[in-house]
Amino acid sequence: MRIVRYSSDGAARWGVLGDDDKVHAAEGRPWHDLRAGEVVGDLADVRLLAPATPSKIICVGRNYADHAAEFGNPVPEEPLIFLKPPSSIVGPGDDVVHPSLSRRLDPEAELVVVIGRAGRRVPRSAAMSLVGGYTIGNDVTARDLQKSDPQWTRGKGYDTFCPLGPWIDTGFDPTDVRVTCTVGGEIRQDGRTGDFLFDIPTLIEYVSEFTRLEPGDLLMTGTPPGVRPVQVGDTITVAVEGLGELTNTVVADTP
Repeated sequence: MRIVRYSSDGAARWGVLGDDDKVHAAEGRPWHDLRAGEVVGDLADVRLLAPATPSKIICVGRNYADHAAEFGNPVPEEPLIFLKPPSSIVGPGDDVVHPSLSRRLDPEAELVVVIGRAGRRVPRSAAMSLVGGYTIGNDVTARDLQKSDPQWTRGKGYDTFCPLGPWIDTGFDPTDVRVTCTVGGEIRQDGRTGDFLFDIPTLIEYVSEFTRLEPGDLLMTGTPPGVRPVQVGDTITVAVEGLGELTNTVVADTP
C-alpha cells in the first residue's frame, strides 16, 4: 500500500495511491485499519502533502563511511543521533527556504523509516515489527550554522528543512537500494543502503532504548557521499530506487 496525504477543500486528508496512479480517499486510520475508499482523482491532479505527522523526527548522522570521510569526520562507533523538529516538514513540490543567516545550504538525500507500531526497548530481533513503511526525506542543512553551534538544532531545524514524500510505501524492501540527490539534472549524491554503518534493526534498537517510538514517528537513516551546496533557484530531486522521487526548489528567505 502507498499511503499519501493530500489537500482537499483547504484541509489535509489521508489517502491511498492505487496501482493505476489514482488517489483514493482513505477510510480508517493509518497504522490501524486504513483502506482505500472512493477515487479522488488522478495523481497528477492531486496536490500531495508530506505523508507523515510525526511526534518526533529522529536522524542518524554519518551512517555512510564515505560521507563521514568527505567532511573529515571520524566514523562513529555507535549511532550518532539528533532531532529535527516536526515544524521543519514540507511536502513534495514545496519550497526550501535558504536562510539569510546561512552562506552554505546542503541537501542530504535519505531513506526514511516510518514507525507503524509503538515500542520501547525493542531488541534488534523484533525491531522490524515496528516499521510501518518507508518514504523519502531530505535532511536540509545550513552547514555553516551547524559547524558554528555546539549543537545541530539551528543548522538542521529551520522551517522547510525536512522535505518528505511523495508517499509511504508499506511493502518496500530497503535492504540494498540506491539513494541519490540530483541538482539541476546533475547527480551529486549516490549511495546504497547496503553501505549503512548501522542497519535499520540496529538503529531501532538503539533509539528505542532512550525514547518510546510512536506510530508516525520518522527515522532518517543517514545520507550518502557527494554532499555539495545549493543556491537559490536550484531544484533538488532526492530519489530512492523503487520508492520514488521527491523534488523541491530552493527560494530566498523573505522578512
